[in-house]
Amino acid sequence: MSEHFGAIILGSGQAGNPLASALAKAGKKTALIESKHVGGTCINEGCTPTKTMVASARIAHLARRGNDYGVYTGDVMVNPQVVRERKRAVVESFRSSSEKRLQSAENIELIYGRAEFIAPKAAKVLLRDGGERELRADLVFINTGVRSATPKIEGIGNVMCYNNESIMELGEIPEHLMVLGGGYIGVEFTQMFRRFGSRVTLIQQGKQLLAREDEDVASAVAKILEEDGVRILLQAAAVSVHSGDGGVTLTVNVAGKEERFRGSHLLVATGRVPNTDALNLQVAGVETDAHGYIRVNERLETNVAGIYALGDVKGGPAFTHISYDDYRIVASNLLEGGTRTTSDRMVPYTVFTDPQVGRIGLTEHEAHAQGKTIRVAKMPCTSVARAIETDETRGFLKVIVDAQSEQILGAAILATEGGEIATMLQIAMMGGLKFTALRDAVFAHPTFAEALNNVFYRWEGEE
Repeated sequence: MSEHFGAIILGSGQAGNPLASALAKAGKKTALIESKHVGGTCINEGCTPTKTMVASARIAHLARRGNDYGVYTGDVMVNPQVVRERKRAVVESFRSSSEKRLQSAENIELIYGRAEFIAPKAAKVLLRDGGERELRADLVFINTGVRSATPKIEGIGNVMCYNNESIMELGEIPEHLMVLGGGYIGVEFTQMFRRFGSRVTLIQQGKQLLAREDEDVASAVAKILEEDGVRILLQAAAVSVHSGDGGVTLTVNVAGKEERFRGSHLLVATGRVPNTDALNLQVAGVETDAHGYIRVNERLETNVAGIYALGDVKGGPAFTHISYDDYRIVASNLLEGGTRTTSDRMVPYTVFTDPQVGRIGLTEHEAHAQGKTIRVAKMPCTSVARAIETDETRGFLKVIVDAQSEQILGAAILATEGGEIATMLQIAMMGGLKFTALRDAVFAHPTFAEALNNVFYRWEGEE
């Protein structure tokens, strides 16, 4: 027999969970279906565990630098099992609190199982504990996220390779970690494991790391990683892989010449794919693009009225804060009569290397591509008093300004707490402030934020 709900949500990620609470408070009986863990990628495999481990790696790095500050610590040893248990504890804390909140909420039924459509607004749930249920609803929300993609490389299915989730469960430090992919995930794990003590080779098919960033930002990140002892191969395509003698051998085409690299472990970080292949979307009539991402309009509704897609599964920027804002858009429009859309929202993000890459708005390349007349303010961290005092001077501040309006169009902050500094610039952009407002403001000394006074006296190509 089919059970009727006011709403069905597939996936308890950073959009699904708060949306379930909002719908329930509005009086809608809501079924929240989760196939694995409450909290989605962010809590379980993404932000929370990785940044917890990044913090451990930074402590190891600073401990090794103790002599630079007159602090003598002796040999630094990393216990990967302790690092892993700390990560697990933080994840479990976040996950269990979310789970308890959902389970105790009125009008929410948390159902563990795998769902697939059997009609446009009906789903069959294969329950985790056995059996199945058939659910129907007036509103359906898809928040099933993405997973790590497996590249088409000869022999990849016959070797032990790790993804961003499985490598965090290692109880050992790889002797030589080979990383396929120089995107955000790849560079974060590269630096993390190098600081834990692994020898690391990073293999990137493109001409630069972090393909979405300006070339000067990507080059600076690469230089920092190399200073930390990472070997980086650019324009290098993996051809084949095989295992043997307790390790992995990777054949790579570098500038037209095949080279072999042998490592103890292989991390694949070459992209993500949406979790839509098992949803039976064709029965629901929901359209996807060629890569399996669900097509939505500016209000996050699919081509089928009453069915919405939120978070990474719809494509576009795959960030937790975007997923959460998707929830706010849908909740505002459906429950409060709002008119919110995705068309005008800013997309900030931070790459948690050390130093961080804090990003907001347009890159220099994007601004030129849009035909804008711009000025570029750029200042190295070696000119930032706080960076000198803390002896963390790697990186720079780069801000893109409209030459006519003097409005800030975007920024890339490669610096300690670069994400926080970029957020200050975002707030200025949200308020429509001209760059002069930051240049002439009084900020506390000595802070990293104080650099926003001085960067706007450093214009590239201008005396």
